[in-house]
Amino acid sequence: MSVTAVPARTVASRRKPPLHWSRIGVHGFLIAMSVLWLFPLAWAVYTSLRPYSDTQLNGYVSLPSVLNFDNFVNAWNKAELPHFYLNTLLVAVPSVILVLFVASMVAFSLTRFRVRFNVAMLMLFTAGNLLPPQVIIVPLFRLYLLMKGVPQPLSDNNLLYDQYIGVILIHVVFQTGFCVFVLSNYMRTISNELTEAALVDGAGVWTIYRRIILPLCRPALAALATLEFTFIYNDFFWALMLMKSGDRRPITSALNNLQGLFFSNNNLLAAGALLVAIPTIIVFIALQKQFVRGLSLGSTKG
Repeated sequence: MSVTAVPARTVASRRKPPLHWSRIGVHGFLIAMSVLWLFPLAWAVYTSLRPYSDTQLNGYVSLPSVLNFDNFVNAWNKAELPHFYLNTLLVAVPSVILVLFVASMVAFSLTRFRVRFNVAMLMLFTAGNLLPPQVIIVPLFRLYLLMKGVPQPLSDNNLLYDQYIGVILIHVVFQTGFCVFVLSNYMRTISNELTEAALVDGAGVWTIYRRIILPLCRPALAALATLEFTFIYNDFFWALMLMKSGDRRPITSALNNLQGLFFSNNNLLAAGALLVAIPTIIVFIALQKQFVRGLSLGSTKG
């Protein structure tokens, strides 16, 4: 029985590299940033599990005498979260679908067809992201008030003001530029030979867009869907300015119902904030694989 000697280089290569001070510093920095990032979430969970009487007696920085889920139950009932969940979905879901649909069509036309001013148009869509929304709120508010529609109950005959469609349209306008910028850069990595081969086979523009380009852009669309749903779901500014009916506003305004006139239960607010964050966590978990894949696309291309 022969024994094969293992070269010294192979044994040495299998050994773990020695720890250098730079490597220790990098790990220490990452651990510190992770703790700093997770501390507010952990503190919110800890606060939400404590009764307010306990924190009032011992202070927030103290060991709890009891932990329970009473704050979550009270926040769910007092803030009427199911109703505001529905309000938010009525705004967020159509907004995300319209944003991705419009942005994908614009990016497709800018990258697949040779238009004289396509670069200028892409810069125009990108520049829209640099405009602060507070700048146009006064003229936009007046425009919404002037646009009267057919008589509708609880809307003062307004077509856009105090209507879900008005908030949806403004989200589509402000979020399309960012999605066009991302999708156009991603579509440029798709070979033009696929489009040319489809044209030779007799495929039309709509067929190329729907059956060739969109399936290839699925990771990028999933990543954008996750980001856009989070952005629109967490919006409070547009809903506050463009909707006057409190029972029609999204869930971010529901937390305001947990605040009293002279007193605020921070434990109850922490529980309500955690309940409000549940849909965004569900969306991220559902699209996690596609989201990570979309973020990593293009990292290995030259």
